[in-house]
Amino acid sequence: MSVLLFALWIIWNGKITAEIIIIGLLVTIVVSFFAHKAVGYSPASDLAILRNTPIFILYILNLIREIVKAALSVMIMIFQAEEPDPVIIEFHSGFHTNLQNVLLANSITLTPGTITLFQEGDHLVIHCLRREYAEGMENSSFVRILRHLK
Repeated sequence: MSVLLFALWIIWNGKITAEIIIIGLLVTIVVSFFAHKAVGYSPASDLAILRNTPIFILYILNLIREIVKAALSVMIMIFQAEEPDPVIIEFHSGFHTNLQNVLLANSITLTPGTITLFQEGDHLVIHCLRREYAEGMENSSFVRILRHLK
């Protein structure tokens, strides 16, 4: 994070002088110290992000695919004037980290036809526009990919 902050400082200043480098180093140190004290940042979290980058990329691509599939499904339902068959389901994701649970809850909400009504820990309550949208939610592609996060 420190390297990224310093690089951004240099880019935003548009030129490199001794003064900009010294001030940039001081600002980077202060911001890094603040991040460590206020939000619990550590260099290990940078390594975890780098290690999980391929999984995040795969997850984003999967999210885009699922959004398109769900949007088409909802669009077809609307154009064919089909009645929705709403259902509310509850399940436990089995994830132990807040990151995994929040990513799952937000991904479900971003997907047309489903909304996460409540998420606390690994417990999720989800409203689905149609009953078939709820089928297999516990083992969806989102859940399978998120299981690989370390």
